[in-house]
Parts: sequence; C-alpha cells; structure tokens
Amino acid sequence: MRTKRTIFLYAFAAFSLGGAATSVGCSGGENSTSANTGGNSSGSSQGGGGNGQGGNGGDGGGDINFFDAGPGDGGLTEDSACVSQSSEATLVKKPVDIIVVIDNSGSMSAEIIGVQTNINQNFAQILETSGLDYRVILLAKHGNASSAQSVCIEAPLSGIPAGGCNPPPSLPVNNPGRFYHYDREITSVDSWCRLIQTFTTADANGFAPTGWQEWLRPDSFKTFIELTDDRVSCTYNNVNYNDGNTVNGGIAAAEKFDTDLLALSPQNFGTKEARNYRWYSIVAMSYNDPATKPWEPADPITTGECPTAANPGTGYQALSVLTGGLRFPLCDTTSYDVVFQAIAEGVVAGAQVSCEFGIPDPPMGTTVDLNSVVVDYTPGDMSPNKQFKQVADAAACTAESFYIDKDAKKIILCPDTCGVVKNDAAAKVAVLFACDPGGAN
Repeated sequence: MRTKRTIFLYAFAAFSLGGAATSVGCSGGENSTSANTGGNSSGSSQGGGGNGQGGNGGDGGGDINFFDAGPGDGGLTEDSACVSQSSEATLVKKPVDIIVVIDNSGSMSAEIIGVQTNINQNFAQILETSGLDYRVILLAKHGNASSAQSVCIEAPLSGIPAGGCNPPPSLPVNNPGRFYHYDREITSVDSWCRLIQTFTTADANGFAPTGWQEWLRPDSFKTFIELTDDRVSCTYNNVNYNDGNTVNGGIAAAEKFDTDLLALSPQNFGTKEARNYRWYSIVAMSYNDPATKPWEPADPITTGECPTAANPGTGYQALSVLTGGLRFPLCDTTSYDVVFQAIAEGVVAGAQVSCEFGIPDPPMGTTVDLNSVVVDYTPGDMSPNKQFKQVADAAACTAESFYIDKDAKKIILCPDTCGVVKNDAAAKVAVLFACDPGGAN
C-alpha cells in the first residue's frame, strides 16, 4: 500500500519598523496544540513533487500547518489538512544593547546638556515605539552637567524621576532591564582604554561587581555611541591607541581597537568575519551638506573640524566606517534630535532575526523525514520563487542552499542564502517537511 506522508509548513514574512526595513530571517516558535479544521485553512499548490507552498492556517497568519500530501504528486491543496495541531512561527527581532560613552572633559558641558535634553525625548522614545528589545548602558561620570561636565539621565530611561536631576542625586539610579549607568569619568582622549578596562572591573558604586559586561546580553547586537570633541590617544595594558589626527592614523588605531575588542569577548562582539557590533561617532568632525545629514560609511574620513572642536576624531570615524556606523558633527547641540533619531532608526534597521530555526516535533506516531526538507523563498519584488537546496553541512554551503544540524535539531540557511533573505525587506520563506507514519507500509 502507498505510504502516507504529512507535510509541515513554516511561513515567515518580513516587516519594517518606523519606516526602517528590518532584516528578515527564520525562527521557529514553541509548539502548541489547537483545533484546526479543513474548513478554515487554506493553501495553494506551488509546483509538484512535494515542493508546494501552503497558505496560512485557520488560527492566524504565521502558524505552522500540517498537511497530508496524500496519494499522487504530493502537492498541497486546500482540503489536505489532516491533523488538528499547529505551532506558531514568528519573526524574532534580535535584542540590541546600546553602549553610550560620553567624554566628561571641561569642553563638553554644552554637548552633555544637549545629550541629556534629547536622549529621552528622541532616542528612547523612538526605540520604545519601535517595539525593539533594547537596553542602554551609559559610561560617563554621574552628576551635574552644568557645573562638572557630568551626566544625569532621568526617566523614562533611568530610575531617576523626571526633574530629579535638578539637582542630581549623589548616585545614578539604574532601571533594571532597560538602563544601567557605569559611573566612571571619561577624559578627552581615553574612552577606548576605559571601555576595555571597565568591561571586567567593578564600578565604584558596587552596581556592577564584574564590570559592565554583566549588563550585556549574549544574544544581543551591540551598538556603541561615542560623544567627544577630541581624538583617540591612550594606553592600557601596554597597548597604545593614537589616531594622530590623520586619516591613516585613525584607520590603524581603529583596526587595533577592533582587534582588541573582539578578543575581549567574541561571544558579545563577534569576530572579524562576523562582527556583532556597530560604532556610531558623534565627534568634532566637519559638517556634511546639508549640516544635519549624517556621514555614511562610504563617505571619506575627514580631518575637517566643526567650529567648537578640539580634534576631528579620525580614529572614531574610522571605527564607524569599519563597522558600518554613521558619523555626526558634535558642535551643533540643537541638531541632536536629528542625530538621535537617525541613530535610533539605524539601530532598528540593524536589528536582525536568526537565519536558523528548530525542527518541530511531529504528530504522535510519525517521524520527520529530514531528507525531504524544502525551503521555498518568495522574493519581495514578486519575481519567481526560488527553492534553496539542501547540502550536507556548513562546509558544503553554496549560494541558495541550507543545511540541517541534526545534533542541534536546527535548519540553518547558509551564509550567502541568509544574506539574500535578510536584505529582502518583503521576503517570504516557507520550509516544508514530510513526515512518515511510524511503522507504515
């Protein structure tokens, strides 16, 4: 007799946040059981031989639906749902940890006030309305900006109520899960050294006994924002970072710091082949045209300075170029609303979803046929569907392919394939499994 095979469908769709396209990928949710009858499910045949793409199930878009391919060519039809079980599959936005580093030197008073004025009004609000899972970690001296070039952040980010920074409390007040303040003075040129030193060093207030590393989440993307009107010039653990106020000096310093930051914690910051951080620079560089336009990674590093500058921060600029971050002039504090809005939109656009997802448990009495897995990609530009091919493992990856990690029980899109899907803001991906009843003949 003919063996019946059941087809599993994961369906994924792209989305955007606040006008910024969010990268697309695949992530399977937890299995759940619910009633699902043939009368409220739909699907359409997309080719033969089991390579069909099904529609959404009756319990709502994004469900995993189970279809009986039935006898014949294995195509999916509207009447082919055979079991009353579904499992929600949703896109999961990658969390973002934002590390803000502020120069506390005497020349920064006006800029610090500009940061405090805008960080809650623009930056935090944009992040909050985006639905992004974010947290902010601030490295700077806590206190009164107008008299001591220190920083005090109020609610909704911190635990200090609105108006509570006038005058500021003696200690910062963290808002667990959302905002953490590592109270440490950052001087004109030493922020890179202080970042590496304080990563594993307890803060003076006892809030972070093992350094600011304990506030990072290992599954998050890391975004750094540097605010300074000076250059890079410091030494820590016999390693010197000095941009020399030149383009080549900035590039060399940035490459050295990048190497050391990645070595400090590959789990958090990634590797040179796959960095897990981006660096934004708000420094004393010259204005773009128009003045509120950010400098893009493709734009040249500039030694020009804005009017109230000390040095152009070529090292910070070079690190932004290296990691794909934007650059802004520091001098016009009235434009910080534009600055923080652009950075917040960049953070949202950079939030990624995974290119791997779990294999669901099959219905009782059946087993998943991993050799049958089909990944069907519908481009957002409405061009013809593509079906990615299965390869043996990561070493065998080619364009338009995926592999199965049987030990981890995951379907993983190969790097080139993952890049294609992530760059398509309106993509749809369907992954089909055939399932054989145990013991059937």
